[in-house]
Amino acid sequence: MPSTPFKAFLINQEKGGVAGGFAAMTEADLDPGEVSIRVAYSSVNYKDALAATGAGRIIRRFPCVGGIDLSGTVIASADPRFAPGDEVLATSYDIGVAHHGGYAEIARVPAAWVLKLPAGLSLRDAMALGTAGFTAGLGIVRMEENGLKPGNGPVIVTGATGGVGSLAIDMLAGLGYHVVALTGKESEQDYLLSLGAREILLRQTLDLEKLKPLGKETWAGAVDNLGGDVLAWVVSTMKQGGTIASIGLAASMNLNTTVAPFILRGASLLGIDSGYIGEPYRSGVWRRLTLDLRPRHLAAMTRVIAFDDLPGVFDDFIQGRVKGRVVVQIAAQ
Repeated sequence: MPSTPFKAFLINQEKGGVAGGFAAMTEADLDPGEVSIRVAYSSVNYKDALAATGAGRIIRRFPCVGGIDLSGTVIASADPRFAPGDEVLATSYDIGVAHHGGYAEIARVPAAWVLKLPAGLSLRDAMALGTAGFTAGLGIVRMEENGLKPGNGPVIVTGATGGVGSLAIDMLAGLGYHVVALTGKESEQDYLLSLGAREILLRQTLDLEKLKPLGKETWAGAVDNLGGDVLAWVVSTMKQGGTIASIGLAASMNLNTTVAPFILRGASLLGIDSGYIGEPYRSGVWRRLTLDLRPRHLAAMTRVIAFDDLPGVFDDFIQGRVKGRVVVQIAAQ
């Protein structure tokens, strides 16, 4: 383990607010864990932006190195499953919110949070997927387990231009589903069609003020990143036996609906916990992300930024100006 200082993006509580900035850290500053990793890449998720800016109450202890995702090479391990030189990834759990995360040149995390890099993935591609890809994949797996098949009917993806939304569209289209992308960004229709969406539905065309307990049966499946009134509308318009993967709350964490779609149409609302779900789901989803769930347009939807440029992207996430995935190159090339 290097004893010399390394660079990290540290989030602190200052004057009642939250502020993040670059700092020098050493081995003594790291949290406990069995696996020490030289970080190659991380990524930026909406959750990371909320944490770094204080726009959401995400950080559970201060100070904390941000970044809920990381990939890199093992430096040292007290767990026999990992050896120096192994390429690995770690996402979710307490990383970047209550345990120093991936926005640092060196990370140390519990072995239970670490996976060997799946065959066929590069360290960079692992972060192009990251928590967003794992969440989208997990949502699809859970919906499949609940009976979703391409022949059942269309699947709607809300918050379509975001990381999870973009990846979900690509994955579902690759599996043969008729995907409808719901977005408030009329200018991004070509982007969504390029990922495999068959139809674009503009959010501003919905009348969310007059929701019926049971609307027109339309969707066999749904991946919802928004919550709030949009999710209530999705629930009311599910087909018989339809299934919804509830993934995000970018619009609201509230849900004002009725039990009618659940007891009269047999609709299912599945909560997708990508943060703490363990085995066998975690390894299983990552395997599928290298196989049938591997996005066909991952490179096209991914932008790589330098570590130094990290602070400049957070506000773009908060303001909804980002599409696809942002990967952070931590290690110098």
